Amino acid sequence: MMTNTFIPRTMAEAISEASRYFPIVTLTGPRQSGKSTLLRHIFENVPYYSMEDPDIRQSVVMDPKGFLSQFCDGVIIDEVQNTPQLLSYLQGIVDQHPERKFYLTGSSQFTLLQNITQSLAGRSAIFELLPLSLTEISGIDSDNTLDEILYKGFYPAIWSEKNIPKLLYPNYVKTYIERDVRNVLAVKDLDKFQRFVRLCAARIGSVFNASELSNELGVSANTITSWVSVLQASYLIYLLPPFSTNTRKRLTKSPKIYFTDSGLAAYLLEIDNPQMLNRDKMRGHLFENMVIMEHLKKIYNNGSNGGLYFYRDSNGNEVDLLVKNGHTYDCYEIKSSSTFHPDFIKGLNNFEKVFPELVGKKSVVYSGERMPDINGVSILNFRQ
Repeated sequence: MMTNTFIPRTMAEAISEASRYFPIVTLTGPRQSGKSTLLRHIFENVPYYSMEDPDIRQSVVMDPKGFLSQFCDGVIIDEVQNTPQLLSYLQGIVDQHPERKFYLTGSSQFTLLQNITQSLAGRSAIFELLPLSLTEISGIDSDNTLDEILYKGFYPAIWSEKNIPKLLYPNYVKTYIERDVRNVLAVKDLDKFQRFVRLCAARIGSVFNASELSNELGVSANTITSWVSVLQASYLIYLLPPFSTNTRKRLTKSPKIYFTDSGLAAYLLEIDNPQMLNRDKMRGHLFENMVIMEHLKKIYNNGSNGGLYFYRDSNGNEVDLLVKNGHTYDCYEIKSSSTFHPDFIKGLNNFEKVFPELVGKKSVVYSGERMPDINGVSILNFRQ
């Protein structure tokens, strides 16, 4: 196993290319997903400053223009959402000196991207870095079972052996989730919010229902909606929208809820070791979560976003994942079983009957061995 070593990231190539055309590159994503490590690896000769450091932050707030003007050959500014005043000064500097380069990271999606859109429209390439993908750990996980992968999750610190799940995730929840909550939203009852986060983990792969959570927690549906936005802003959860040929209908239907990391979700579900996973009723949901996040990572790593949906009709027919590919959709059924069953392809065939002109590839992703195609459906192991 690789120890205390940089794990190459797929996104590096897209960031390097974007830096040739944009004076500013902004990299967002959850805390500890490897943002600053990646930028410092790509731009190894560029100075680095973290806005988490109170002394640096204070000096920057006192003289933001002076701080920025000293870097003619580029600078990496970590957690820039802590000093939003820098962004308006960056606009003036890159307009006057387009040859100067600035590399920014941030962990608060909504506030950072809103400020970037307002201050640096057209001047910054924006990327979103999630934890490691299966492809990125492919040279490390050869002796890991599926349950071990789901339990460990995909944070770089675990796969580089700098931390272990039973220590990383409790600290992550306490240090980052609670702090981000206090920064983004004044939650009065932190205990109730923590219970809310765990209830969200118990609903992985389910259609999000704010009223149901509202009744269970004794808070308003509006509060639930705002709390969900906080988890989204901190890149803790991902809401998968429903498929509809009518865009307006798609916006009014409820999404499914997933976590951006299976290891964090397993911790919130009080799964203490990989052996527990094998018997846990949430194993299939965590597997589905992992596969959907793999597709999201693939999109983000290419510098794109969007294009993922689920399908469910009024009769209960479902397809777990639709991936937009030009004018068609690649369709995936996701099963944690290691044994293939012909019933796995029923939902895919039903979707094709209803929308024959929209179907691209059809695939079943499961934990068994790859098999020959069955009636035009690819039968894939989750690592493929």
